[in-house]
Amino acid sequence: MHATRRSVLAAIAALCMAWPGPVAAQERASVVATTGMIADAARKVGGDLVEVRALMGPGVDPHSYRQTRSDIVALARADLVLWHGLYLEAQMENFLLELANDNNVVAVAESLPRNLLIGHDDYDDKFDPHVWMNPNLWARVVLNVRDALIATAPEAEATFRANAEAHLAELYALARYTAGVLSSVPAEARVLVTAHDAFNYFGSAYGFEVVGIQGISTESEAGLRRIADLVELLADRDIRAVFVESSVSDRNIRALIEGAAARGHEVAIGGELFSDAMGAPDTYEGTYLGMIDHNTTTIAAALGGEAPDGGMKGLLN
Repeated sequence: MHATRRSVLAAIAALCMAWPGPVAAQERASVVATTGMIADAARKVGGDLVEVRALMGPGVDPHSYRQTRSDIVALARADLVLWHGLYLEAQMENFLLELANDNNVVAVAESLPRNLLIGHDDYDDKFDPHVWMNPNLWARVVLNVRDALIATAPEAEATFRANAEAHLAELYALARYTAGVLSSVPAEARVLVTAHDAFNYFGSAYGFEVVGIQGISTESEAGLRRIADLVELLADRDIRAVFVESSVSDRNIRALIEGAAARGHEVAIGGELFSDAMGAPDTYEGTYLGMIDHNTTTIAAALGGEAPDGGMKGLLN
């Protein structure tokens, strides 16, 4: 047996032996998802038949997240583990691949058609993982979540299919709202400057030029040359708003604003966007629909478009 696999399995076995067992048998299927977006999809599709835990909460960066002791136990004991793939969970990938040898583990975005994915010059043979930024593309991931739940609890297939259809209708309504609101942004203002390159699928879907200070992974660093180039871009293109992200430090954005000010060009923060994580639990922004609704409404309003203050459903804080 490979040494890495032996160490992973030994760690799991040791932790599970030491961890207290459940008080009573669980009737619902236990699902552990890496990101909040995947967990939200599992809750929507699974409904009352599943109990879902997300490893990564609000403000957590999945690119740099590493599994904890309690995560390992939860992952090993789950009836189903859902992770994103496409190298999003970069620091967890080897662990999850090893776990898949003996557990029910599914990478729900890994099987998306490659012609729908966006590559990146910095990462050979890898793709931009931020597919949730396009609701129509995320709908395909929801179908993969549905299929994984059906394989885990086939007796509930009819319920999972009905729940998935209802959620898909919500996603398509969100996509229509997003397209409509963003079309109100003047063409010359459709430049989205953010902390890292998480919005390429958004830009491709809605006709925005997307500029990230860092690359598609927050593990990459933005140097002084990059900041200087972007300051020049802001001034030359008369870009007046940039955006911070809830799961990424605003240090580089602040440096960009200060650099522009030194050149006599005023730039404001257009708002905080949800990029790699959703909002707080038990809020509308803490759901996938609320996350994208918030982003869409914030971007449109900051860049000169028209959007209702409360968003698509009037539920935004």
